[in-house]
Amino acid sequence: MRRTFAVLASVVVLASVATVASAKVAAQIRPRAGKAENYGSRLVCGEGSPLCAEANDALGYKGEYTGHDEPSLLFYSGVAGSGNETNYRVVVPTDPPIVPRQDGTGGTFNFQDRIAFWFGMDLCDNQSAPEFTHDPCVPDSDANIFDGADPTKPDYIGFHPGTAFLELQFYPPGWVPFQEAISCDPTKWCAAMAIFSFNRDQNTFVDNNAACLNSVGIEPANFAFITMSGVPHAPPAPLDLTTASFTPDASTDLFMDAGDELDISIHDSTDGLVTAIDDLTSGESGSMTASVANGFAQVNYDPTAATCTQTPYAFHPMYSTSSEHTRVPWAAHSYNVAFADEIGHFEYCRHANVHGKCVNPGVGERKKDADDTSCFNADESLLIQIGGCIATDNDFDGVSYQNTWPGTLSDPALDAAVNPASILFSSPTFGGGQNYDRVAFEADLPRIEAADFGGLCDRNTGTNCVNPPPGSNFYPFFTTRNDDSVGCFWQLGGANIPGTTNTFGGSSAAEFGPLLFLDYPGPGTTPIHRTNDFRQVLSTNPCQRSS
Repeated sequence: MRRTFAVLASVVVLASVATVASAKVAAQIRPRAGKAENYGSRLVCGEGSPLCAEANDALGYKGEYTGHDEPSLLFYSGVAGSGNETNYRVVVPTDPPIVPRQDGTGGTFNFQDRIAFWFGMDLCDNQSAPEFTHDPCVPDSDANIFDGADPTKPDYIGFHPGTAFLELQFYPPGWVPFQEAISCDPTKWCAAMAIFSFNRDQNTFVDNNAACLNSVGIEPANFAFITMSGVPHAPPAPLDLTTASFTPDASTDLFMDAGDELDISIHDSTDGLVTAIDDLTSGESGSMTASVANGFAQVNYDPTAATCTQTPYAFHPMYSTSSEHTRVPWAAHSYNVAFADEIGHFEYCRHANVHGKCVNPGVGERKKDADDTSCFNADESLLIQIGGCIATDNDFDGVSYQNTWPGTLSDPALDAAVNPASILFSSPTFGGGQNYDRVAFEADLPRIEAADFGGLCDRNTGTNCVNPPPGSNFYPFFTTRNDDSVGCFWQLGGANIPGTTNTFGGSSAAEFGPLLFLDYPGPGTTPIHRTNDFRQVLSTNPCQRSS
């Protein structure tokens, strides 16, 4: 898709549009033909959910899986506590004054570049991959590091305790309601605690029983919006999820305005992992604890059972520190403490049928593509009346891969008029203000370019695994800027964001570095050696927080 710009006579005033949109929210939410009326399947990865963690080697149940392109920043420190406590300062990104249009002219809103950005951490789950001795996982401990490639050695990665992954996800406003797509509100952002596990024994490649695969998928999720009381407004456990679990509620949930400045804390407690958000602009706060009292649970791995069961469970951090050796063995990315932006999930569609398939492709596409699924029409949107698809953009021709990011246009005025502002976030701190001493840039492009997603990348050899991805016109990368309040902020976009201090080579190829080959557990207790990422580790942290 080639981006064009229309010269608009005046800036669209969104306030009145948002008022009208808010009045029709309830009428907008309707299940489509062929979709389960119980939205408990909202995060079943085998049914194409775009909000699940990216697995290393799984197409999911029935061979259906949605990949997730996630340019990421990883934070490393060998000091105890760095793997189980993080504190960030964040500025929520704003949308441009010129709104998007169905013909691809006009501006680009955040929901088109990303379906979510998130902050992550590795967690214990002794019912999750890679191995299923069911031995308890001792939380907050580097004794859980198993990343060796030799099955005869005690540190073999296949012997790693069962692992889950936290994503504190933030969802952009303005498009189709969250129950079917990604927006909680016409104009406000919201956030949720999502914890993903993996129901496969990686040493045998035996999946959980059919009842579990049919009900919660290969990658079950605990999910709860961040609430002002810290109590979920609906059940969060995988087998308990209901329509209400995925229905944002402004009376209970924390909603945030674009441009708000946030303090974010992710830390352990005796009850379970805590995610907390203090909105310094509005004065409101919200939190969620992954505790038994709040209804969190682990899906029991029992491949011979006739039914699917779960056990109340308090999730706790896996590690004490964060390094190249602390990772989730079933995940495509190699991280523990990390930030990621989930991109590659929006393509224009002029008309979608009742099954969510695009029958009239949008701008930039001459014919229907295989990735034109999970599509919605313009009249389903809460605010911006454009149609689009949010399945994985396997051919990299959608909005995320154009000059639609902040700093991608050489004219700053035009860039600010049509592109969203960058998210701003500090490097995390821990232990009363300690900085991480190293960072890494990582992009899981080889996983998305792989043959099982229709690409040419051979993950065993690295042949045809490229950055930027084939078909793209741009791939976003991280830059830094100075800030009086925290010392330094990270940004994501292009090299031309005003105030930028470091572009780390000025391109995605320079920043994300070479292919990373790692060992993963494999069937027959035989390791699988392959690449899923490009990664560059810096020997320092060039964006330390000063306050």
